[in-house]
Amino acid sequence: MNRISRHPMRRILAAGLVLVVLVGLFVARLIDIQVVRASALNEQAEEVRSTDPITVYGARGDIVDRNGTVLADSVMRYDVALSPKNAKKSKITRDEPDPADPKKTKQVQVPLEQTAAELGAIVGLTGDQVLGIIASELADDPDSDFAYVAKLVDVDTYEKVRALDIPWVVQYPHPSRSYPNGAVAGNLLGFVSNDGDAQAGVELGQDECLAGEDGEVTFIPSLQDWVEIPGTEVVHKQAKDGGTLQLTIDSDLQWEVQRIAEAQRLAVGAQWATVTVMEAKTGKLLAVADVPTVDPNDPSGTDKEDRGSRTFTAPFEPGSTFKAITAASLEDAGLANPLSQVIAPYSYDAPNGANFRDSFYHDDTPYTLTGALIDSSNTATAKFGEQMSDQARFEYMQKFGFGTASEVGFPGEESGDLHGGPDEWDNQTKYTTMFGQGLTTTAVQIASSYQAIANDGVRMPVQLVEGCTDAEGETTAPEVKGTRVISEKASRETTEMLENVYTKGWLADQWNIPGYRVAAKTGTAQVADGNGGYLTGYLVSVSGYAPADDPEFVVSVSIMDPVKMNSSAASAPVFQQVMSQVLKKYRTIPSGAPAPDLPATW
Repeated sequence: MNRISRHPMRRILAAGLVLVVLVGLFVARLIDIQVVRASALNEQAEEVRSTDPITVYGARGDIVDRNGTVLADSVMRYDVALSPKNAKKSKITRDEPDPADPKKTKQVQVPLEQTAAELGAIVGLTGDQVLGIIASELADDPDSDFAYVAKLVDVDTYEKVRALDIPWVVQYPHPSRSYPNGAVAGNLLGFVSNDGDAQAGVELGQDECLAGEDGEVTFIPSLQDWVEIPGTEVVHKQAKDGGTLQLTIDSDLQWEVQRIAEAQRLAVGAQWATVTVMEAKTGKLLAVADVPTVDPNDPSGTDKEDRGSRTFTAPFEPGSTFKAITAASLEDAGLANPLSQVIAPYSYDAPNGANFRDSFYHDDTPYTLTGALIDSSNTATAKFGEQMSDQARFEYMQKFGFGTASEVGFPGEESGDLHGGPDEWDNQTKYTTMFGQGLTTTAVQIASSYQAIANDGVRMPVQLVEGCTDAEGETTAPEVKGTRVISEKASRETTEMLENVYTKGWLADQWNIPGYRVAAKTGTAQVADGNGGYLTGYLVSVSGYAPADDPEFVVSVSIMDPVKMNSSAASAPVFQQVMSQVLKKYRTIPSGAPAPDLPATW
């Protein structure tokens, strides 16, 4: 017979009351934690969170050439850090063979001194140095929870540190810079510091595009082994990678041009050399070679003065390559043409009292303007040039790009010096500026001026950067708009004269490129010593373009103090080899007709 309780409702009410009380206790506890003591508990939680925010590095953007070949990129390195407070109180144990029974193991406590020595041996410190880092941090803050032991260690070091399995040591990714092609375009690219700060070259000049933005995070570590508790990371600032910078440079051509330039520099005993290769129709730089070169992976391995790009930063008196600028200006102004005539003496006493002479002796010679360029006569050039006012010549110089830094904006780029302009020219300077003395230019300015002549008289902005593509995929590119400097007629006739320099000048056999018409001019210039005088050595150069009947490429060569061959003959082989390589590489169609034959005298 079943027994039935006489008070079922009483039991239900009692159970309900107990449930209400329990729920009430939980609610009260929840209110206490989340409301009443929320602030205090948050402060306690922060005490076990990393005391210092951890940097999350935004990767620096890549630098690539015109074809996408990587010239500079970021590789993963690691920073090794430790928790001083946890290191001090940590008790690390390891399983080691039991001396009593080699088949068994027993746990052995590892002293801090031994752990510090093991860590130090891997990262290049002594055990005492690691202990010193711990002690120093704790002296400043007894609750110090973060200190760096080493930065930018490689993957091999990272793996060795991780294998130690030290609970109070942690490693963080830290992108570092790498230059896969070594010294190829090294002087142009520049380099960064160990901390990733841009120091020179394109790295510095285009830092706004390349630089990543570092972020910051904190997390709550476990109190026992300082390992991040999942889900506790707080991002205070999101890291952002830098953009990809594409240059106009062709890395394969760059390598070849550097090789040619360095071989000749060594052969003639020169201090340095530069070679600039530019597209005639666009102003884009295909190669900018400076030798000696620097490997951006190890800039300290190169003398400081050889780490930059002299193409942009080393102004010099251009000498006779500048005579083409004077001739083009006279042509455009309608004051001369290839057959214009003067009688030029060996030494010229100008009407204003200035005096100068040619580099070679000759009797009074009836030169055409073409002949003045072929023989590179200072006196003939001056007699033609004095037909134009100083102010007009100065304005042409400016239109050709002299006296102003190029559009590249290379760090440390010089603007050259036009000796202040006509109002500051003395009697001698009024004439010497006609044939490339008494003023300074940079190698890139000379290349740009020849580009203007080659491009039907239109100067294009000098361009080194194709564009920058940011982390979101948006690309920005420099504005490109040409400026007419001289007329098409003046361009064509100046080109014809420079072709006659190439075919009839004293270097005709040394710089001949079969199948192509070439327009070129040599230069041999004294070099200022910075104290109002000149050095004993010379800067020798060649500038020109090809094919002359439809110009595609400009090549400009400068060699400083070639002691074994102190004349333009030192630079001519470089011009010939580089231009030949460029024409071959880009499969340039050979010229279809011979150069015009213009008389040098009358």
